[in-house]
Amino acid sequence: MIRIERDDPGRTDVRKLLSEHLADMYATSPADSVHALDHGALSGPEIAFWTARQDSEVLGCGALKRLDAGPGKEKQGEIKSMRTTAHARGRGVATLLLEHILEEARRSGYDQLFLETGSQEFFAPARRLYHRHGFIDCPPFGSYVPDPNSVFMTRELH
Repeated sequence: MIRIERDDPGRTDVRKLLSEHLADMYATSPADSVHALDHGALSGPEIAFWTARQDSEVLGCGALKRLDAGPGKEKQGEIKSMRTTAHARGRGVATLLLEHILEEARRSGYDQLFLETGSQEFFAPARRLYHRHGFIDCPPFGSYVPDPNSVFMTRELH
């Protein structure tokens, strides 16, 4: 059984997963187009971080970063650091993580979520996952700027 729970991004096995994530991001995107966070940044007070585990083995992770209130004071967040281990891909781990994050965001009163992912073929499975869960393409948000290596997406939670 796969469990999704709040976790510490500084745990040894999670740090290894996040290091692999960052290595892939830098291998597939120009450095100035990499927006992935390391374990230290994911430990910030504005971020909720979860892992998916089977027994004690980490299978994936994801985070929700609180954004400054938008127009009309909506509560907005950004999905960060969605990652599944190579050997767990195709088992529905990313779907479980994303559904958990969406539910936690609703429970916490978020009105809208955003995310940034890559435009390269490497990121096509991630884009399909987000589209299947109701995300639509949008312009850059927050401090992001237009970038041909990035795809920006959003979803209302009402």
